[in-house]
Amino acid sequence: MKYSDILADWLVSLGYTTCFYVAGGNIMHLLESCSRKMKIICTVHEVAAGIAAEYFNEVAAGKERAFALVTAGPGLTNIVTAFAGAWLESRELLVLGGQVKVPDLSRGKLRQRGIQEIDGVNIVKPITVRSVLMDDVMDRATFSEIVEASSRGRKGPVFIEIPLDIQGRTLEPDTLEKKSAITHKSAIAAIPENDLAKLAEQVRKAERPLLLIGAGIDRRTSEEVRTRLDVMGLPLTTTWNGADRVAFDHPLYFGRPNTWGMRYSNLVLQQADLLIALGTRLGLQQTGFNWQEFVPGGKVVQVDCDRAELEKGNPKVAWPICGDANQVLRYLSKADLGQHEAWVKYCKTIKSALPLVEEGNTTGTSFVSPYKFVTELSKLCKSTDVIVPCSSGGAFTVMMQTFAQQLGQKMVTNKGLASMGYGLSGAIGAAVAAEGQRTILVEGDGGFSQNLQEIGTVAVNKLNLKIFIFMDNGYASIRMTQSNYFGGRYMGCDTSSGLGLPNWEKLFAAYEVPAMRLDTNYAQDMAFKQLFACEGPAAFIVPVDPKQTYFPKIMSRVTETGGMASNPLHLMSPPLDEDTFKQVGRYLPPST
Repeated sequence: MKYSDILADWLVSLGYTTCFYVAGGNIMHLLESCSRKMKIICTVHEVAAGIAAEYFNEVAAGKERAFALVTAGPGLTNIVTAFAGAWLESRELLVLGGQVKVPDLSRGKLRQRGIQEIDGVNIVKPITVRSVLMDDVMDRATFSEIVEASSRGRKGPVFIEIPLDIQGRTLEPDTLEKKSAITHKSAIAAIPENDLAKLAEQVRKAERPLLLIGAGIDRRTSEEVRTRLDVMGLPLTTTWNGADRVAFDHPLYFGRPNTWGMRYSNLVLQQADLLIALGTRLGLQQTGFNWQEFVPGGKVVQVDCDRAELEKGNPKVAWPICGDANQVLRYLSKADLGQHEAWVKYCKTIKSALPLVEEGNTTGTSFVSPYKFVTELSKLCKSTDVIVPCSSGGAFTVMMQTFAQQLGQKMVTNKGLASMGYGLSGAIGAAVAAEGQRTILVEGDGGFSQNLQEIGTVAVNKLNLKIFIFMDNGYASIRMTQSNYFGGRYMGCDTSSGLGLPNWEKLFAAYEVPAMRLDTNYAQDMAFKQLFACEGPAAFIVPVDPKQTYFPKIMSRVTETGGMASNPLHLMSPPLDEDTFKQVGRYLPPST
């Protein structure tokens, strides 16, 4: 058999059903072999193939797997952003890359020997868990072990670069069925039972305990413990990546704390006397840049599989536990955690006093308020929908502050890299994995423009994808930064400052994707309802005021030395009036 056929068989045996790719000469054998073994989906640009594979794996949740296939040279360099995103979010991503023939490899002695040769392995090595050049055939066990490194321990991308002559070599498959000599330590060590019992005891003794559930809690675990969450009796919050682990209407759910979080969520978190952070690395966006005042009157217990995250020094962690957060949540869901009715009641008081859509934002006449739009969209969506709230900008933060996720929905984003252009590519992967279930994408016009060529991928595959574009004339976040810190000296953030944007209706028409522009009464428009409910792709242009304000948020200021100083999470702007703050900040330290 041709080795590329053998590799394709091995991939199928490992659960891979889908390949996202851009064709190229240096992957011609692999592509032909995969085309006969699995579903292959061509994207216009390699970065879309990588992002789509990442989001596919998130939505499929282990039932199926997807990988990206790219050629040498520009094929590899084009997909580097997708490597970076999956690396930062600790997500499974396998990329197979082509390479020139083994005799043509420069091996670091020349800048280039073979046509389109570039050292892909070393380019992506810092942002992968494994990056390997296959300059000779591998046996099945070795190949499988490298591939599986993407999904074991702390997940992350794996890159295998396969020269063209290796792909095309003819071999006897039975000679490759031998044991690997490589050992790859990747399993997460179990947390001792006495530590789990000690943690449960701390929860029982705490007056104001709070769970913060991150994406390290997988969806299978959240489904397994769902019926026990009420019995646990603890207030629940989630990170942005863990947003779909708990339904928005759960009686113990108190939102998504963050620098751009829900105000009531931030206030609940900041008043906990015991925060148990499960499966979140507690990065600066989660804790705020003023991490010294994260949970100012309480103790933080952090459970993470990566010891380096536990030892990084910010925020201050009273008890770092290195292990599987899923094990902890399963244990706590069955343990006696004591009674915390008074604390839960107070959390509900905070939530009822602080609406998600605040009146302080300004929206110009004839424009749609993004906050009110997302609130309405939450009601219009079904429990079977997959939600993709892009990855950066105003559309992203409004979705994460306001969208009310339903039980059964999957919600996938990539906030670590916070790259513009992720939304459409990710939504493609999500829609393919969802197998006909409706996928909803919300993205700003600036971000969408960075990968708008993938409208063609949506159209040719007839994906059941509904695209909402916040048309606010460019990069809202960059425009806001330039307004706040540089007096409105705008550069490359909108059409007047040099950013080229399309006529959206004409653009979608070119791909034969139906599109309509919404107005403030869109929810009552029968044409909108029909297009939103129909099978297949459709686009909706949402006119958002370029001067739209986005509050509440954590404000930062430039110091006299040129540095930045930020408020803690509980002091969002605009500030609350004194009476309200006293009502909802009862347990905050006096100094705040």
